[in-house]
Amino acid sequence: MKLSEVKKQLTALDTVKFQLADGTEIPAHFHVTEIGQITKNFIDCGGTIRHEHVVNFQLWTSNDTDHRLFPQKLLNIITLSEKALGIEDQEVEVEYQSDTIGKYSLGFNGTHFILETKKTACLASDSCGITPENNRAESANKSCCTPETGCC
Repeated sequence: MKLSEVKKQLTALDTVKFQLADGTEIPAHFHVTEIGQITKNFIDCGGTIRHEHVVNFQLWTSNDTDHRLFPQKLLNIITLSEKALGIEDQEVEVEYQSDTIGKYSLGFNGTHFILETKKTACLASDSCGITPENNRAESANKSCCTPETGCC
């Protein structure tokens, strides 16, 4: 979900609610402790230089159970962040504490913003010989980055 879509949804809501993909609700007293734009410049195992840009929200809960963040307040924080940081209309990624800091994509189900799980993947599958027919178990048994593949 792009930032513009988040803002559009917020204009139609009375409350801001987040939940994990398994249906677990983020406590209503959550805080948005950060909004920023993250740029990731990297090289994949096939030697391709890549650039990713995401808008990042960090959610946090504490013991102040009376705290509530309302849609207009979150819109104000987003607007300030856009102006102060030059944030662009990119996909939104959410950080939320679980066993460690989890990174999630963001969706919306009509009432709740959904923290959708993210997966890792080989971005240079053509260099590594990974095909759609390969399943995860086969890939786990064979490293794509062996000396003969030229990807490492």
